[in-house]
Amino acid sequence: MREIVRPVTAALSVACLAIAMTAASNSGAFAQAKQQQMAPAAKQPAPAAQAAAPAQDQAPPIKQIALTDKQIEGAIAAAKEMDPITAKLSQDAKPDPKVVAQLEAIAKKNGFASYDDYNSVVDNISLVLGGFDPQTKKYVGPEAVVKAQIAQVQADKKMSAKDKKDALADLNEALKSPPPAVENKGNIDLVTKSYDKLMEEFGGSDDN
Repeated sequence: MREIVRPVTAALSVACLAIAMTAASNSGAFAQAKQQQMAPAAKQPAPAAQAAAPAQDQAPPIKQIALTDKQIEGAIAAAKEMDPITAKLSQDAKPDPKVVAQLEAIAKKNGFASYDDYNSVVDNISLVLGGFDPQTKKYVGPEAVVKAQIAQVQADKKMSAKDKKDALADLNEALKSPPPAVENKGNIDLVTKSYDKLMEEFGGSDDN
């Protein structure tokens, strides 16, 4: 997962958690999946520091906007350029002005007014991704995603009692702090069209 610069949104955390739980159920390697879940949010360009619960609590409210195809395409392209830069950053390090300038330039190159503008788009994409069922690739809402993962963990006979307890505690905690509802419903359709590409960049896996 990519090292990034500011707290991740609750929505992306739910998405990463869901993906981690799915991987755990399929492989039985919950410990590894949970470690991935708690690591910095994937390839979500430099906006987030960590997908752990404490970081969520400090995250500012998402400013919801109506996304466009152009913004989604620009976010994917920008993320690919930012990945090599953000992968080298330490999550505890103070932002380097030179690095910030690089990220700002990449954001503008890909059609964004600023790096903050780019972050706003990514936040809105992440908010929608958090409500997708990774199996059906359909939007069901973050609460439904987490409840499905709870049922999946409860039914998993390969997980140890401790791992299952920890997983259920994390999932039930996620239910207590749901992300805000998606205000712009058109965003769901746009994200659905580019779901695979968006998950590759922002969905929580580390391919490198």
